[in-house]
Order: sequence, then C-alpha cells, then structure tokens
Amino acid sequence: MNKPGGISSKLSELGYRLTPQRIMILSAIDNSDDHISAEEIYAQVVAKYANVNISTVYRTLELLKRLGLVTETDMGEGRVRYHPVGKGHHHHLVCQECGAIIDLDESVLSSVKDVLLREYGFIADLKHLAIFGRCVNCRK
Repeated sequence: MNKPGGISSKLSELGYRLTPQRIMILSAIDNSDDHISAEEIYAQVVAKYANVNISTVYRTLELLKRLGLVTETDMGEGRVRYHPVGKGHHHHLVCQECGAIIDLDESVLSSVKDVLLREYGFIADLKHLAIFGRCVNCRK
C-alpha cells in the first residue's frame, strides 16, 4: 500500500501512530501523480472507510505540513493543493485565463533567491510556489 520511504515511513519514524484513517490519507498523497486537495483525499478515503471525517484529513495535512513532509500550494482555484516533499521541489506557472499549469524547474528561481538574500538579507523558502499570469496561447 505504501511506497518504501514514503510519508507513512517518515511519520512512523518520527513516532506518530499510523491509524487506518491516517494510512489511507497518507496513501492518497503518496500515490497521487499530481498535487491533491483535501477534498480529493477525503473522497478517496471515504470511498473505502465511510466513518472518516474531513476534519481528520485537515488535521493530518496540518501535521504533515508542520513536520515538513508536504508542501501546500494555492493554484488559484479556491483551494490549496498538497504535494509530498520527497517528490521534489518545483514551481508552477498558472494561466489566469485558460487555467493551464506549466511546471517550472526550481533552478529558474535560484537567481531570485540569491537577490533576495543579497539585497534584502532575506532567506526565501522557495520550495513550492505558483506564479500567476497569462500563457503564450492566451497572449495571442
């Protein structure tokens, strides 16, 4: 059910209990090919275990965020999405017109990070972010 080295393994290593509900939530996150919302996680879990509450999903996501195991990104659609930290850092260009999402490599923002440190003495946490604008197709 869970990939070796996935979120479940890390949570267990940190001494947290792996209840059946928590295991299903972690599995939904680990097995997602893309970013996943709390509502999408809840829909997957409740289909298998009817006695779970969406507040359990939110509490688990808050714990994972606090422990640095998932990132939280607002893609501009009215809800945040989650992504396992172990699947790498990347960023997104989000078209405000058509909704297209383009992945942006982390290295593209390294110069921004350097400028923020040099000019402002600010250490930016650029693990995961969305930049909004218009894609090439919508600019035509």
